[in-house]
Amino acid sequence: MTQPNYLSTNDIRDRFSKAMSAMYQAEVPQYGTLLELVECVNQETLSQQPELHRRLEAQGDLARLSVERHGAIRVGTAAELSMLRRLFAVMGMYPVGYYDLSEAGVPVHSTAFRPIDDDALATNPFRVFTSLLRLELIESKALRQRSEEILAKRDIFTPGARALVERHETQGGLTREEADRFVKEALETFRWHQDATVDLATYHALHDEHRLIADVVCFRGPHINHLTPRTLNIDEVQRRMAEMGMNPKAVIEGPPRRECPILLRQTSFKALEESIRFAGDEQGTHTARFGEIEQRGVALTPKGRALYDQLLNEARKQTVGLDNDAHQAVMQSVFSTFPDNYEAMRQEGLAYFHYHLTEKGQVAQNHLDTDIEALIEQGRVEARPITYEDFLPVSAAGIFQSNLGGKQNEAYAGNANRDAFEDALGAPVTDELSLYAERERASKETILTKV
Repeated sequence: MTQPNYLSTNDIRDRFSKAMSAMYQAEVPQYGTLLELVECVNQETLSQQPELHRRLEAQGDLARLSVERHGAIRVGTAAELSMLRRLFAVMGMYPVGYYDLSEAGVPVHSTAFRPIDDDALATNPFRVFTSLLRLELIESKALRQRSEEILAKRDIFTPGARALVERHETQGGLTREEADRFVKEALETFRWHQDATVDLATYHALHDEHRLIADVVCFRGPHINHLTPRTLNIDEVQRRMAEMGMNPKAVIEGPPRRECPILLRQTSFKALEESIRFAGDEQGTHTARFGEIEQRGVALTPKGRALYDQLLNEARKQTVGLDNDAHQAVMQSVFSTFPDNYEAMRQEGLAYFHYHLTEKGQVAQNHLDTDIEALIEQGRVEARPITYEDFLPVSAAGIFQSNLGGKQNEAYAGNANRDAFEDALGAPVTDELSLYAERERASKETILTKV
């Protein structure tokens, strides 16, 4: 008996991410304009920086650049989050990292569903930053109970999506035809709905508590609220957005511009005000969806992250209310103590690197030294920076606040609860730093086994 020919999870993820992008371009035409701008800036950057072009090509990052996206959604219940975990597993995406956004006054905690192994990331590194509303942080008992009642009545997944997730779990994969149906059914969870499930008074009550609460509770589904292409020069994209008819947020989130980028920088055009029909045929508006851009750098070790966090906290005290130019000037001044050189970062143990044999090393691999540092000095081994694949809670909260009216509620702050999040998820989240450390360790081990 022949085994069914199942489509790989990488292929399903690639199909889904492209379908999601097409859907979002149709729903938010400015996102299509943003893609064109990012593509233009990327091509200019590559032509101006041939060494960057060479490095990205050698690392396999060049091929994935044009398809790279991340999206973001927000759900309201543990059951919704747990089902999303199962749905993303069909696409080879797993929960990585725990992010407490309450530290910035946003009543959610989050993870990122993403591919984990190198081959999967090279195929399509699609990620979805997924937040769970924390109803327990809503101060008003009446609003909290009303939110629970509303959320209990909805099912954000189609019967077809549920059936295909179960089929994937029981038979170990999906055929090509089943995968096509899965993509179509799963997209419905992320589609925009102009009809709210509540009346205007309920919407305003939740909106006044926090815009994000209204966004999560008042609609049939979580609707993808942004998609994010990856740029090689976020400062230039930020500068040109206004010229393209987009309203950029005030400042770029994350570290400052550097010769050797670290972690993640993010910006966006501000959320659009959209017409909504509320229960009882009342008309109103809602602001939720926007377009985001990211620039990724090298992943930092615990030592590097500690230094980054220390410098970021220092800078944040000095950047309140500044425009982007002034903000970036302060950031660059404060971050001048963080080495802007890959070799210095490597020597000081601040960042993660993938070690591989050079052409010279390949020729003489049976006669190599067993010391990695000696091999690097001899030009037989090269250390390439490992791209940061994850997110930063302060930056994510900054994007949220910019696109949800900027309101902050200090009552939410400092309420991290990873155990509760993992209980809702139905699985532990993977520590992102352990993934980078293992990749670096494995690359060294591979070289030494060839010696």
